[in-house]
Amino acid sequence: MSRAASGRSGSSGVVASLLPKGTARWLQEYFTLSELPLTALVFLLPMIVLYEVGTLYLTSDWARQTETRVLAFTLMRQFMELFGANGRYLPCLSVVGILLAWHIARRDPWQLQVGTAMGMALESALLAIPLLAIGSLLGRWLPLYATTVGWKGGMVLAIGAGVYEELVFRLIGITLLNILLVDVLRINKRTGYPLIVVLSAVLFAAYHYWSPQSASFRFYDFAFRTICGVYFAILFMARGFGVTAGSHAAYDIYFFVLRAFTGS
Repeated sequence: MSRAASGRSGSSGVVASLLPKGTARWLQEYFTLSELPLTALVFLLPMIVLYEVGTLYLTSDWARQTETRVLAFTLMRQFMELFGANGRYLPCLSVVGILLAWHIARRDPWQLQVGTAMGMALESALLAIPLLAIGSLLGRWLPLYATTVGWKGGMVLAIGAGVYEELVFRLIGITLLNILLVDVLRINKRTGYPLIVVLSAVLFAAYHYWSPQSASFRFYDFAFRTICGVYFAILFMARGFGVTAGSHAAYDIYFFVLRAFTGS
C-alpha cells in the first residue's frame, strides 16, 4: 500500500521538482530510502529496545509479578499463543522478522541507512504536530492508548504504541483490507482505498475500548481517535511504516510532555 511496497513514486517526486536540483536529488533519495523496510528496521530498532528495557524497569511490578504493556503488544502475544508460540519477546521479534522478510522479498540491497533513519526521527517529530493542532481545536489532547501509569512509564508505552499499534492497524490491517477489498472483492481502487482508510481508522478507534482499563466510551474520544487513524492511514500509504510508527510515538510523547507542563 505504501510506495515502498508498490515501487511507485508519487508526491515526493512533485515536491522534489520544485526544489533546487541538488536539494531535489537528495530529497528524492531520502523519500525513497526512508520507505524501505530495512531502513524502517534501523529506525525502529532503538525504539523496540527502549520499549523492552523501559517496561522492565518503569511499567513492571515484580513484587506482584505484573507488567503494563501496550494492548496491541499483548494481543499479538495472545494470538501467537493460540498456535503454541509463547514468549515474552515474540512480538518484538515479529516486527524484526516481518521487516526482514519484506526486505528479502523485495530483494533490496543490504545497506544500512543510519543517516536516513535520523532524518526519519526529525520528520516523525514534525508530522506529529498536526495531531496536536487538531486536538487543540477540538478542545483537549488525548493519548492514543489506555494507561494508568505515571509519565515515565507513559513515555515508554508511547514508544510501544507507535511500533505495535501501527504494525497491527496499518502494516498488517491495511494490507489485509487491501487484499480483501481490492484483490478479492475487486472493488475499484478509487473507492477501495478511501474505504480502507476509513475502516482501519474506525477499527483503530474502537480498539481503545477493548481493554478493561480503558475509559468508558465517549463520542468525542472516539471521533478524535478516528481522525488520528485516518491521518496515520494516509501517512502510511504516503510515507511507509517507519515514519508512521515514529509519528504515532512522537504524538504520544508530546502528550505526556504537554500534560506535565500544563499540569492537566
